[in-house]
Amino acid sequence: MDSFFSTSSEKRLVDNPNVAIKDESERRPQMDAFVDDDGWVPVIISWIRIVTCFVSMMITTFIWALIMLVLIPWPYERIRQGNVYGHVTGRMLMWILGNPIKIEGAEYSKKRAIYISNHASPIDIFMIMWLTPTGTVGIAKKEIQNLLTTISMQIIWYPLFGQLYVLSNHLRIDRSNPMAAIESIKKAAHAVVKNNLSLIIFPEGTRSKNGRLLPFKKGFVHLALQTGLPIVPMVLTGTHLAWRKGSLHVRPAPLTVKYLPPISTQNWTVSKIDDYVKMLHNLYAENLPKSQRPLP
Repeated sequence: MDSFFSTSSEKRLVDNPNVAIKDESERRPQMDAFVDDDGWVPVIISWIRIVTCFVSMMITTFIWALIMLVLIPWPYERIRQGNVYGHVTGRMLMWILGNPIKIEGAEYSKKRAIYISNHASPIDIFMIMWLTPTGTVGIAKKEIQNLLTTISMQIIWYPLFGQLYVLSNHLRIDRSNPMAAIESIKKAAHAVVKNNLSLIIFPEGTRSKNGRLLPFKKGFVHLALQTGLPIVPMVLTGTHLAWRKGSLHVRPAPLTVKYLPPISTQNWTVSKIDDYVKMLHNLYAENLPKSQRPLP
């Protein structure tokens, strides 16, 4: 609980990890450092921002839930409306939080693909909602609690938000046993190909507690093999500093979203799945700052 209510007046200067810039002529924003202040004033401001985010999200979620109910007969139109909701809500939430954001490689964000992203903070969800293209479907684990199917990116129930995720017709993978998982992946791949959709996946399968990259699961490679879609890595930097595990204090850490060039999967084979997973994991490690790379 100390991290929730710390009011120390001590200020620490936190360096933002270096991020490679594609265009050398582009000037680096003067936001390479931020003052990490746990005093009462920034904590209260942070709480106000979080409450404002929650209320704002409830309003947009309620509005789009009504839209989804009207569109129940058209399931894949609901996916696209879910994307519109994400673009509006995600961008609004990031504006409320106020973190400076730098986006690199945006030219790679427009094509149909399997988008993958590292995951170390709740802020990642807002960023993904905002920055994935229309026609992108999420994939979450499936869990049944009594008679209610509860879905979210992390199997966390949020009032209205979890229900909207279901109404948006996003895909679910049943990982209760290997056979069920394989069948779920096949169904997801079929839906993606049939309806010309893109995918967004967190290949780590869970959220990193300290910002360091975790091992990748193999599911995204299986989906790439079955859909033939290219993979576009999205490298998120700084989100673990902005909203830390176990804290309600959102700090003004600068954030970077870097799209890497698409990786073709047309010639991939099942026999090399482990090699592809390792290749993508190494690619992330190369593009993350030292503080977010996996430990040796």
